[in-house]
Amino acid sequence: MMLQATIDTEIFRESIDAIAALVTECRLHTAEDHIMTRAVDTANVAMVSLELKRDAFDSFSASAGELGLDIGKMKNILGMMGRGDTLALNVRDDERKLELSFKGYRYSIALLDVNTIRRDPNPPTTELPGKAVLQGSALYDAIKAASVISDKIALGIDPDAMTFYMEAEGDTDHIRLALGEDELVTLHPVAARSLFSLDYLKDMGRVMARAPEVEVHLGIDHPVRFAFEIADGNGRVEYLLAPRIEAD
Repeated sequence: MMLQATIDTEIFRESIDAIAALVTECRLHTAEDHIMTRAVDTANVAMVSLELKRDAFDSFSASAGELGLDIGKMKNILGMMGRGDTLALNVRDDERKLELSFKGYRYSIALLDVNTIRRDPNPPTTELPGKAVLQGSALYDAIKAASVISDKIALGIDPDAMTFYMEAEGDTDHIRLALGEDELVTLHPVAARSLFSLDYLKDMGRVMARAPEVEVHLGIDHPVRFAFEIADGNGRVEYLLAPRIEAD
């Protein structure tokens, strides 16, 4: 297996941050026209899927294979890079190391044994009929506002009011944000409502805040799926988060 590529550091940073929101290691699959990963957190509560197409890179050459990535280590290295830098990635067939080069720096990072990393989860088959599309920054602002008073948030769609709403209930406080069609990019008004952990959503939200548009797919007491594009449409990230069960 071989990988040789160059990419803008901001695109690669955004990709690593999206994965790091949920996991510390992953199996990165390489192919002739893309790279991708799908991983689930240790508690089996949330999943991340990421794909970068060939066009997301300045140059790209790869063969089919798997790389075991230490995401925490990658984040630390990316912290050294500035905006506008170009990152070169290189994995040779005969070595189990990933070389990262930028400016005058050249890192040689040992790849993880893919057999020690959890296998990719199966793609979800749950049908989520409700859909709202909104700005990532608006979604993250609501998540932050809710976290002030609670550790959980309800996301839902009210087809009668034609709104997508987010609300949180604390011991004494309550917050609700309802967005109508004129405040959303798109709304598919099917009745939906589920409760979710804000601990997970805050981490995901920091990544989604950069996205001009985020798709929110919902059902009733079902997982939520967030989907958004990166790398000028040449990459896509999806998060899936299991609901919390409400007490009677």
